[in-house]
Amino acid sequence: MTSGDSNRVGRARMTGTQRRQQLIEIGRTLFAERGYDATSIEEIAQRAQVSKPVVYEHFGGKEGLYAVVVDREMSSLLHMVTSSLTQNRSRVRLEQVALALLTYIEERTDGFRILMRDQPAAAAEGTYSSLLNEAVNQVAHILAGDFGRRGFDTSLATLYAQALVGMVATAATWWLDEREPSKEVVAAHLVNLCWNGLTHLEADPQLASEWPSGVPESSGGATP
Repeated sequence: MTSGDSNRVGRARMTGTQRRQQLIEIGRTLFAERGYDATSIEEIAQRAQVSKPVVYEHFGGKEGLYAVVVDREMSSLLHMVTSSLTQNRSRVRLEQVALALLTYIEERTDGFRILMRDQPAAAAEGTYSSLLNEAVNQVAHILAGDFGRRGFDTSLATLYAQALVGMVATAATWWLDEREPSKEVVAAHLVNLCWNGLTHLEADPQLASEWPSGVPESSGGATP
């Protein structure tokens, strides 16, 4: 018996489902560490201690495995973000959105790094940007209702939603490497900026440079 044969005998045999899950976890780690292009089927198989045909059997190739990894990460993050937008008062919903994204980064850092990396050209669906677009759509719906009640132009809700989601997403990406302060503190400060800005919105804001001469800044609306 060769050493390879004895190793195979010594290892517990996995079911097909267990093997598939193992390969997904290994692929997830490697894609996060190195990116799609720098990850090879050979290394995935080597870490799993299987032959390359086993990986092909489960996923058809590297692209298939990558698609499964991204789909799972997107589903997890989308559920966390969208569920936070469907309950509670408006301010609490903003807090929960920020916390959901930061919690995802904290608990599934590898997954977030994968979503943030460049993806193969064929992977047009299921990208981080598409998730942010979904979040923008839901936030815009919430803001449109608020704008309508306040007599504001509801057609601008999408603009404000883009700004709010973009701010949270950019801050979350920065926090990916910083991890300080805590996610709760980061979320609180983000919502402080968002909420107080929304609370004191002007119905028809104008650029300060276009105000009539002689009009003091304080009369043009809330000071910065």
